[in-house]
Amino acid sequence: MPQAYEFLAKWFECLNDDCDYPAWSQYFLSGLARLGAGRRGLEVGCGSGVFCRALTRAGYVMTGADRSAAMLSEAAARTREEGLDVRYVQADAAALPRGETFDFILAPNDCYNYIPQDRLPSALRRAAGCVSHGGIVWFDLSSAYKLREKVANNIFADDRDDVTYLSFNKLFPDRVEMDVTLFARRGDGAFDRFDERHVQYIHEEADVAAAIGRAGLTLLKVEGHLGAGREGAERLNFICKRP
Repeated sequence: MPQAYEFLAKWFECLNDDCDYPAWSQYFLSGLARLGAGRRGLEVGCGSGVFCRALTRAGYVMTGADRSAAMLSEAAARTREEGLDVRYVQADAAALPRGETFDFILAPNDCYNYIPQDRLPSALRRAAGCVSHGGIVWFDLSSAYKLREKVANNIFADDRDDVTYLSFNKLFPDRVEMDVTLFARRGDGAFDRFDERHVQYIHEEADVAAAIGRAGLTLLKVEGHLGAGREGAERLNFICKRP
C-alpha cells in the first residue's frame, strides 16, 4: 500500500479547513515571542507548509522538512502562489540531518505520532542537535486518550464536492492503524480512488517527558491545544529548551 500522504497531500489543507489554522499559527507566534526565540526556524513534518507560510509572513526565516515528496511539492506550490520564500527539504523527523542549526524547531500536528516509541528518544536527540544552545524544540502529539478513545476502532468520513475521505481505524497495543481511502474528482467529472495507510503510535505523557530528558532537553511546559489545560486534552504540546 502507498505510504502516508502520497495521495492525501493535495487535499490535506482542504480536508482540515475546520482546524482554524490562523488561530493555531497565532498560538505559535505568541509562544515563540514569549519564549524569546530567534528568527530562524525549522518546521519538522511541515506537510503542505501552512505554518511555514504563516511564520514567514510574520518575519521569520523558515525551513520546512518532511519525508513526503508529495507534501513538499504541495508546500512549494502553495508558497510560490503566496509570493513567499521558504526553503523545503526532504528529511525524516526520526533522523534529521546534522550540520545546520536553528533558533527553534516546531513539529506540530501529530508529526511525532508517526515515530515508534523506541525511536522517539533518538528522534528528540536529533532535534536537540539541530537547535543552538538556548534554542526551543516545540512539538505536539495526539494524546494517548485521543488515539485510544476517539480515533481507534472508529470510522471517519468527509464528503465534499470534489473529494471524499474515508478512514477506517484499528487499535493495536502500541498504535492505531488508519486505512485511508480517497475518491477524487477528475477533470472529466469521474472519480479516481486512492488508498494509503497511516500508522500513529501511542505515546504516554510520562514516557515522552523521560525521552525529552534523555535527549538533553529541558521540558519547560506541557499544555493542551492552543494553550488549554492538559486534563483530557486530545493534543499535548511539549515545549522544550536546549540548555
